[in-house]
Amino acid sequence: MLRRDIKGIIGGVGLAAVGLFAVWYGQTHYQFGGVHNMGPGFLPVSLGVVLALLGMCIAIPAWFRSGEPISTEWGSAFFVIVSIAVFGGLLASGGLVVATLVTVLLALVPERKLTWGTKCKVALGIALIAYLIFSLGLGMAIKTWPWSG
Repeated sequence: MLRRDIKGIIGGVGLAAVGLFAVWYGQTHYQFGGVHNMGPGFLPVSLGVVLALLGMCIAIPAWFRSGEPISTEWGSAFFVIVSIAVFGGLLASGGLVVATLVTVLLALVPERKLTWGTKCKVALGIALIAYLIFSLGLGMAIKTWPWSG
């Protein structure tokens, strides 16, 4: 019996579903227009079609090849979900940098291959990148530090 590539099937069908949703939403909520007179729905619908086709190009071959069974790292999934919730709750009071630091450190808790020193360096690096992109680069009006307003 052929064990199908479940990861490829799920990934491809997921991409196709997102693409089909974009097509549906773009057609029902925006004017499509035409090639010479594009409406606001032209780009989302077109990209949705491309995404749906690419998803099927991933899912169909995965149906015919063998793959490994899916194993879920429930501990890692738990910490990632908790870290996202903590980011949302901490952003307003702690600011972007502190929220990013805490989020990354929480998400890295189950990672056994990294030392805490490396985890801290990764968190600092990602917090620095977030600060450079969102505060300095894009100039977003977002609280950066706990003491900033």
